[in-house]
Amino acid sequence: MQKYLRLLNLRLDVVVNDICGLTGLLIIHAICNGEKDPLKLAELRHGNCRKTEEEISKALHTNGREDYLFALNQELEMYEVLQSKIVQCDVEIEKILNSTIGKDDNKRQHHIEPKKHKKINKNTPKNIDLNLMAYQYFEGVDLLAIEGVSYSTVLSIMSEVGLEGIKKFPTAKHFASWLRLTPNNKISGGKILSNRIPKGSNRLKIALRNAANAIGNLKDSTPLSDFFKRINFRKGRVSAISATARKLAIIIWNMVVKNQAYVNPEGYLFLDEKRKLGLVKRIQKQITKFGLTNEEINFATN
Repeated sequence: MQKYLRLLNLRLDVVVNDICGLTGLLIIHAICNGEKDPLKLAELRHGNCRKTEEEISKALHTNGREDYLFALNQELEMYEVLQSKIVQCDVEIEKILNSTIGKDDNKRQHHIEPKKHKKINKNTPKNIDLNLMAYQYFEGVDLLAIEGVSYSTVLSIMSEVGLEGIKKFPTAKHFASWLRLTPNNKISGGKILSNRIPKGSNRLKIALRNAANAIGNLKDSTPLSDFFKRINFRKGRVSAISATARKLAIIIWNMVVKNQAYVNPEGYLFLDEKRKLGLVKRIQKQITKFGLTNEEINFATN
């Protein structure tokens, strides 16, 4: 649709973020119905659109090519057919989730409050409370508490491995290795020759990498976003996405298998903070081992 809009000299993609959004689809429908007046098309602007009607109208002066208009109409009809198929998939997803949760009393007993801060985009299945269903499906484990993990990420986990599938992996490292997120270290004579991530992918790996990329775009400082930024500074964004995706896989395995809530562990601290923490723990261990007192250690006091 965007291609034929450009050929019609209609730069809708310049004035709206998504031509398949509320404003974009209303304008495309009007164009296919024969409307050519830029001012009337701009009046279809949704209230949340950042651009004004005047700015939108300047981008909607068509050249009137009938062949391109016909092709645009064809693409719009195809888009609507695909959207109807997606709705049917959403209905089937809801049926399967209701069937899985309804058969298990342990799953059905859990309840969680809605998350208002989680963004619901147009690709999120409609009329499904995924926040509640995911919490019940994973038997009281709230994966959506992890920053960067969206509804689509949780759906990918359900569809690709599921609750029982994750539990089949003996350790979190096995799970991350199966996802091909663990470096394949090639060692000769005690020297690491290569530590690239193996080739190959699956839908869950892609979903975790998308979640890692979202973490990298966070404006607020969190342990995971700080971890992402540190790797990004040293090795680049691609390596940071892979490392953070592996970190997410480890966290998800521990939460699901051990039935733990999401906690920001010490492992996300910067390297100097980790060294300092380790040094303090070793000193405390030695003090306890030898039973030393403050006088014997000769601590300086203010």
